[in-house]
This record gives sequence, C-alpha cells and structure tokens, in this order.
Amino acid sequence: MTVLRDADLAAAFDHAAARYDTLVAANPGYHAHLRRSARRLGLPGTGAGLRVLDLGCGTGASTAALARVLPDARITAVDASTGMVDRAMAKPWHGNVSFVCAPAEGLADAGVRGPFDAVFAAYLFRNVADPDAVLDTVHDLLAPHGRLAVHEYTLSGRPLDRAVWTAVCRGLVLPVASALGDGDLYRHLWRSVVEFDTVDRFTDRVRARGFDRVRALPLPGWQTGITHTVVARRAAPPTGSGQ
Repeated sequence: MTVLRDADLAAAFDHAAARYDTLVAANPGYHAHLRRSARRLGLPGTGAGLRVLDLGCGTGASTAALARVLPDARITAVDASTGMVDRAMAKPWHGNVSFVCAPAEGLADAGVRGPFDAVFAAYLFRNVADPDAVLDTVHDLLAPHGRLAVHEYTLSGRPLDRAVWTAVCRGLVLPVASALGDGDLYRHLWRSVVEFDTVDRFTDRVRARGFDRVRALPLPGWQTGITHTVVARRAAPPTGSGQ
C-alpha cells in the first residue's frame, strides 16, 4: 500500500472522524505534546491582538491546544476533511475561533488571507503531495518575522526510532484501527512517517523556503526521536528589496 493522497486521504479522514478522538487519546501525552508545541511558538502573553492559523486542524485537538495557550488570539482552523471539521465545529469554542474546510493547497480559494502572526501545523506536512508548495503558502501568509511551529512525526534517522515507531503501529495502533474499520488510514499513518523526511531533512526544507531561526525540538516520552516541533520564523525581506 502506498500513502494516501488528496481526495482518497480526505475520504479516509472523513470515515475515521467519529472515532479519531478516541484513538488519539490512547496515545500518552498526545494533547500535552500539542500544547507544548503551541507554547514553542513563543508568542507573547495570551495572544491578544494576534492572528493564528491552525493548518490541518483535524477534529480540533491542535486548535484546543492553541486556545489553551493563547486564549485571546484569533484562531482560524483549517482542514481538508469535511468530517473532521464537522467534528471540530461541534465542540464548544470561544467566539475568536473559526473553522474553514479547505486543503492546505487551496487556502486562497477558501478565502483564507494573511497576514498571520503565527502558523501552527500539526501532523500535516507528511500528508500533502507537495510540502514545499505548502511551505511557500505558509511563508506568504505570515507577517514578516511571523512564527511557524510544525508538530510532526519526523524520525531522527536512527534505526531504533524507526523500529519503535513500526512496533507501536503494528502491535497496537493497526489492530485497534482495523477492528474499528479504519485500517487504511492508520496503515497510511505508519507508512507516511517512514517515507517522510527525517527531522534534519525537514529543517533543511523549511530553511530553503525562506525561513530563518529554524530549530527542531524533541518531544518527551516514547516519541522522543519520533515526533518533533520544528520552529521557524519568516525571514524579513532584504533591505532595499522593495517588498
């Protein structure tokens, strides 16, 4: 099986939406890790007066993390899966959170406009066909010196970390997901991680798309070496460039 893309992936997420929160809640530290990555944006205070884009919001776990860390920020949460967005919208939110159903590659067509002070992308980039194009979109949506935090399964490159990831997926995640009828999506999850960039390659990719201060920060627990927060800043245009 190859990784799922575009309409097939969105359909798989639609199918899994009703059970998604239950499955991810079984991952120790899942929500705490998202909050940690949201804090790593380094935005001041409670986020008052700031605009934040939650790109690939799913059922709203990343949105909730942002709202917890930055309760006064205006958060625009976007996902390509109708089922996921519907689940997210059914949860209680403050009035400063809004949802849009759109692919990361089609934000302009959906009316998502910058500038944003920060973009948060959790578990997104290995699910898009062209990560560089999405990074370019994010770069253009950010204000100069705007912040990016990517919370993603990006393996360290050590064989042990790949082996742990595969063991967890085959021994726990896939049997449970298959019993619930969502085996295709979670087989995609396993394969998309092992086929995606290592963390060093991904940080190089981010740096090459016009970001500076790029750093990869590990997350604790069993996901050390498997999941990272990659933080970066949109570089200001060179002096005299006219931009």
